[in-house]
Amino acid sequence: MTETDRMLRDLRDIWRIRLLEEKVRDLRASGEIVGSVHLCIGQEAGPVGACDALRPTDALFVTYRGHGWAVARGVPVVGILAELLGRASGVNGGRGGSAYFSAPEYGFHGENSIVGAGAPLAVGAALAGRYDGTDRAAVCVFGDGAMNQGAVHESMNFAAAFDLPVVFVCENNGYSELTPIRDMVRHDVLAERARVYGLLGERIDGDDPAVVRERVADAVESAREGGGPVLLELMTARLVGHYIGDAEQYRAPGELERLAEVEPAARLGRALREAGVPDADIDAARADAAAEIDAAEAEALAATPADVETVRSHVHA
Repeated sequence: MTETDRMLRDLRDIWRIRLLEEKVRDLRASGEIVGSVHLCIGQEAGPVGACDALRPTDALFVTYRGHGWAVARGVPVVGILAELLGRASGVNGGRGGSAYFSAPEYGFHGENSIVGAGAPLAVGAALAGRYDGTDRAAVCVFGDGAMNQGAVHESMNFAAAFDLPVVFVCENNGYSELTPIRDMVRHDVLAERARVYGLLGERIDGDDPAVVRERVADAVESAREGGGPVLLELMTARLVGHYIGDAEQYRAPGELERLAEVEPAARLGRALREAGVPDADIDAARADAAAEIDAAEAEALAATPADVETVRSHVHA
């Protein structure tokens, strides 16, 4: 695959996530989707690059802002939409909704609404891989605010102490929910915390899928080969609120306009044009993604709603 071919593929995959999230936003506004929804618009390059570096047997754990990671991991878009719409054909039969769905057959071991709670789960998956013959690596994704959660620090310490193949991925979008991360910590280069636990740590450009792909691939293989866990801080930005309904009054004037100039789709489009790729090919990446998302929406909306009489099935306490 040539470099421009890969860039076009990355652009299409970014648009698949972006347009899915826009569709979810519209369906939530119309009432077809209910409940709390968190979108990853603007943060698509991270999952597109990172999931390329994983084996089918590797385990991925993400936050409640995880739709894009599921798409990048290969979970069918129609199954995701059906799940969010509460349809029986959803990946969890309509039970998981936006914040809790999982698809372990694709290596996607689910979202988590407890901030930082995916970290100990990822450590457990990596530890199990030492004994079940899978040679599994685990990737745990969380936001910058989760770096202040005790479970995340305990997980990093445990993974380091036992040289477990875990890659901790911090998506630093600049905000811990509604508060700038710089107001929450004295030193805001979060990757440097890795040194305390004996981990490798690095801050990278999280809006460039090629950079993310390369650094995650290196981190996963190093961890898998006994080099110990790695912390990668992906610098990115969300172009929407923390949740649907967020008034975003905390943003500085002109912030969203500035971010729109450097977000992943815009950056890749410019890079492709500079490389001489015709506008028709660049536009086709978005058009192909749009056709897929539109077809998935139609199929998911036509699916049978989940039977509310079975709502207590598969629930364990």
